[in-house]
Amino acid sequence: MFDIGFSEIVVIAVVALVVLGPEKLPKTARTLGHLFGRLQRYVAEVKSDIKREIDLDELRKLQQNVQTAAKEIETSMAEATHGFEAHARDVASAFDATTPTAEATSAASVATSPASGGAAAPPAAAEPPRQASLPGLDRG
Repeated sequence: MFDIGFSEIVVIAVVALVVLGPEKLPKTARTLGHLFGRLQRYVAEVKSDIKREIDLDELRKLQQNVQTAAKEIETSMAEATHGFEAHARDVASAFDATTPTAEATSAASVATSPASGGAAAPPAAAEPPRQASLPGLDRG
């Protein structure tokens, strides 16, 4: 803090001894020591307060960065979800458009059936088409 060497301290001590005298010098040195200690504690407290504020400011900036990144991730996930849902709707509508309905399937089977002999048979209860199962897992 101060650039004071040993020789300068000796000169100050000799001058203080001459000016104050040997009776008042110990009391004065003790008082100066207490004041110097208070000054050091005050400076250390101010430094720690400043460091705490700087750390708090850095944490606030970090919190803002994390919140910004979270919002970006949330929006990208929402966009991906909307895109996926739109694609799923398109696939479902394309699938519905290409698969024949149960009524059309039963009507086509009645018309092409050789046992009918050209006469129109009453429509049977239409059964939905079954999905092929894996080998060995047939159920009935």
